[in-house]
Amino acid sequence: MSFCRLVVTCPDRLGIVARVSSFIADKGGSITEANQHSDLESGRFFMRYEVDARAMTVDSATFRRDFEPIADAFEMQWRWRDGEERRRRLMILVSKESHCLVDLLYRWTAGELECDIVGVISNHEEMRSLVEWHGLDWHHVPVGGENRDEAFAAIERLVEESGADTLVLARYMQIIPPALCRRYSGRIINIHHSFLPSFAGARPYHQAHERGVKLIGATCHYVTEDLDAGPIIEQDIQRVTHCHTAGDLVRLGRDIEKAVLARGVRWHLQDRVLIDGNRTVVFA
Repeated sequence: MSFCRLVVTCPDRLGIVARVSSFIADKGGSITEANQHSDLESGRFFMRYEVDARAMTVDSATFRRDFEPIADAFEMQWRWRDGEERRRRLMILVSKESHCLVDLLYRWTAGELECDIVGVISNHEEMRSLVEWHGLDWHHVPVGGENRDEAFAAIERLVEESGADTLVLARYMQIIPPALCRRYSGRIINIHHSFLPSFAGARPYHQAHERGVKLIGATCHYVTEDLDAGPIIEQDIQRVTHCHTAGDLVRLGRDIEKAVLARGVRWHLQDRVLIDGNRTVVFA
């Protein structure tokens, strides 16, 4: 083993940090980054450790086995991610807007995202050449009113066949069916071109312009059955004035969207996002 991560969620109790830290030290691990949060309202405790495991005296299987009694005693939901395990596999879904996809592909080729992109699915053909230029599989799955069920059944098959464990909606302008939301709960990441919960749904920048807002923004969130209402991972804003047109807001919004989505995806890949009901704890 090299570098590993331990992520824990449990009821808040005295002694969690001491017990876990001592266990890691006893196994020869060195904690290189420690994040903890106690939610006073919910009584929940959240922890994320980066561990230098090069001197550890046990392998990952033994670590997990020996940690189980501690996890049971503190009623933990937890995961130990070995740095040598298979990297997460992303499937990206996109419609006609290219800016978020282009940004993700650049960051991926630059080594900024700890993942393997296994393909891109789109309901349009515009980005085929871009995706194939990057050496990725391109899947064109048209989605219409009459073939919607068949289309998403095909998408689900593609995701399963690719071994993808995370779906990224890079301006994929389709509503994900409830069954797919449940199956990949906590693993579908969307970028909404608005500062949610304001201006949900279609054409949010035009809604914002009509309202005369002075701030626009974008929201990266997990997808749930409730439209644009899943746990928020990251948001950012841009100040605007009465001089900006609706088109200006769309242009400025694109810059915010791609940056916010990239941060949200990166933090998800690094196990920095812990879901707490319909909220998140983000150790960024």
